Amino acid sequence: MLARIKRNLLIRALNILFASLSWIRSERLFRWSYSLIALLAEKLAKKDYYVKKIRWIKEKFDSNHPCLAVTKEILRGTNPHHRKTLIKTFIINQALVGTNKRKEFSERNDGLYPPGFFVISPSMKCNLNCYGCYAGYYDKKAELTFDEIDRVMTQAKDMGMYFCVVSGGEPLFHPRIFDIFEKHNDIIFHMYTNGSFIDGKACERFAEVGNVIPAISVEGFKKETDERRGQGHFDRIMKAMDLLKEHRILFGFSATLTRQNTGTLSSDEFVDFMIEKGCILGWYFLYVPIGREPNLELMPTPEQRGYQFERLTYLRANKPILLADFWNDGPVVGGCISGGRKYFHVNANGDIEPCVFCHFATHNIRNSSLQDAVRSPLFRSIRCQLPVYENLLRPCIIIDRPDVSRNAIREHGAYFTHEGAEIIYEDLSDEIDRYAREFGDIADSLWEEYFQGKV
Repeated sequence: MLARIKRNLLIRALNILFASLSWIRSERLFRWSYSLIALLAEKLAKKDYYVKKIRWIKEKFDSNHPCLAVTKEILRGTNPHHRKTLIKTFIINQALVGTNKRKEFSERNDGLYPPGFFVISPSMKCNLNCYGCYAGYYDKKAELTFDEIDRVMTQAKDMGMYFCVVSGGEPLFHPRIFDIFEKHNDIIFHMYTNGSFIDGKACERFAEVGNVIPAISVEGFKKETDERRGQGHFDRIMKAMDLLKEHRILFGFSATLTRQNTGTLSSDEFVDFMIEKGCILGWYFLYVPIGREPNLELMPTPEQRGYQFERLTYLRANKPILLADFWNDGPVVGGCISGGRKYFHVNANGDIEPCVFCHFATHNIRNSSLQDAVRSPLFRSIRCQLPVYENLLRPCIIIDRPDVSRNAIREHGAYFTHEGAEIIYEDLSDEIDRYAREFGDIADSLWEEYFQGKV
């Protein structure tokens, strides 16, 4: 009882402090306030891993890292309801309360620590036909019902997950997507969208629910984006970004690195342009041949992937935007996060996949729970093989360590979740193995230069 009262008082104090940061203009008082926030957050968090992360973030602020400017923009330039809801859902529920809830779950379940977040694809409907789409071979009619999504959200919260990434297809095709956001207003949603349906009305809904951060897909500038996504699409998403900025909704960009656009997407010019448009975060994904018409010629070369890692290091140190790279950030998250180690994917057919890019499964939400999937031999097999590899720049069980996924599929009777999902594991296996070896040489050199003895 006393522990609960103490926790609630800490949460209330954190809410007050975060609210105060939105109007504090004194630099000295601002720094004092976030130092106090870090101290209280450490007291609320029980897991050593998260205490270390809190201290790491504070060190970034103390060194006047560009992320401090991003934080100020979030606190001062955001719609007040949106800001208040994000603080409640992400910082309080996910990062602090959820952390302790996941720890308690682990103690009740033989040390099985649940993932920190998950991805769900409510619908595979999409108005675009992008070449190389990772989801291009899924059934375009596939769609989860409101009740199915609702049940998944409830199960996730029972395990301590208050962070959900929404993908697809195009999420805004789902007729009740905002009803989900509204009902589960204690969850923070990060939604990947092609931006086609973000108009004034959609922005008003985002402002009303307050717990959604959209990330708009872009391939570079107008030439690169229209080539992949269709003529006129770049202009449409630029208008969408303008509307989100006008409504003071936090948003970011999502970009797929290919052999043709890697240089553009990691350039100062592109990142500066995204910042100017109002993006506070940006996601980089590597094209892998698992979707529509798999094509290894679209993959960035091993040299380009190494270049992207070094560019990302530079951009983070110099640009006021939060940048993440699904492949190159292995050192940040401790390696591959699939198989329920840190996340999993529920597709629009209900299959519970190890990763958004691993299109195979043994469980489905229509006859299993999320706990069942996380406990499954398939997921356990993947997790137990992940920590043995030291170079975290080579984390992926699809293109860096393909033997892990192939063995897991074979040994645990996994089924492929759509026709064509087997191609990368069978027809392209020799080419993927060669890519893994070639990038391995580059990654080993980078690891020795940047991380040896530091991670």
